[in-house]
Amino acid sequence: MKRGVKVCLYLSDDLGRYGFPDEHPFGPDRQAAFWREAQRQGLDKKVDINSSGPATREEIERFHTAEHVERVIVLSKAGHGFIDYGDTPAYPGVYEAAAHVVGAALDGMKRVMKGDCRRTFQPIGGLHHARRERAAGFCVFNDLGVVTEALRAEYGIKRVGYVDIDVHHGDGMFYPFESDPLVIYADIHEDGRFLYPGTGAASETGKGKGEGMKLNIPMMPGAGDAEFLKVWPKVEALLRDKPPEIILFQCGADSIAGDPLAHLHYSPAAHAYAAKRLCLLADELCEGRMMGFGGGGYDRYNLAQAWSAVLSQLLAEQHV
Repeated sequence: MKRGVKVCLYLSDDLGRYGFPDEHPFGPDRQAAFWREAQRQGLDKKVDINSSGPATREEIERFHTAEHVERVIVLSKAGHGFIDYGDTPAYPGVYEAAAHVVGAALDGMKRVMKGDCRRTFQPIGGLHHARRERAAGFCVFNDLGVVTEALRAEYGIKRVGYVDIDVHHGDGMFYPFESDPLVIYADIHEDGRFLYPGTGAASETGKGKGEGMKLNIPMMPGAGDAEFLKVWPKVEALLRDKPPEIILFQCGADSIAGDPLAHLHYSPAAHAYAAKRLCLLADELCEGRMMGFGGGGYDRYNLAQAWSAVLSQLLAEQHV
């Protein structure tokens, strides 16, 4: 594979439409907030900007049940109601918007696997709460889950590394793959005793053949960069012990101090550090193959700073 760093960034009006109306925390302005800051930092001049069409229903159903997909289609046409139990409202075209999120992730996956780029960044992506059979927590379809299944089905990838630093536990990735020994899962999140979805205890290390392949690190409210850096080596130890062939990085910005929905106190430096270390590991373990996903983040300034910090590290020619 070409050794030069090439980063494919996924932005489009279609992706920007994934967001919910009526002052919902996950509004349709998040992509624009990030992009203004990325441009201010000059990052727009260093990336390859990409877009893609929507994922097909067949592609989405690699991870999701047909019943769930059909329910989203029906509610999207109706344009009202809730896709889950009350957090994720339907609006006209929500199916198409969610399908574009999955489509962008699959296009990025193909480019990484073909060697067209070594890294991707999908700011509107990383929808890690959606389960196979249902939506949850602002997540209609789980683009990460679809990519994981597609990597194995289309490219014969044997081991996927998944790292999640969103403030919320990535339950939609943990439980569907809890017994799967081929998904190496590491998640640093606010303790579920204090925050949605209430899962991700340190004792949850996988089941059956997946036992020992999963790492959950709950953080107490108020934890900051120092506490993050203290536990981070556990993530690297797991990935080195069970080397992946590609790394998926969910870098939700809702763990930054001041997020209105959570209680951790990281700075964007924590996100930069995680991205830098994962780039090093990707170069060492899996030919540089790494995909970044924006995930959560409900303070627009915070998400713009954190995601720009991640993108800057993905773009770095060398990490020391």
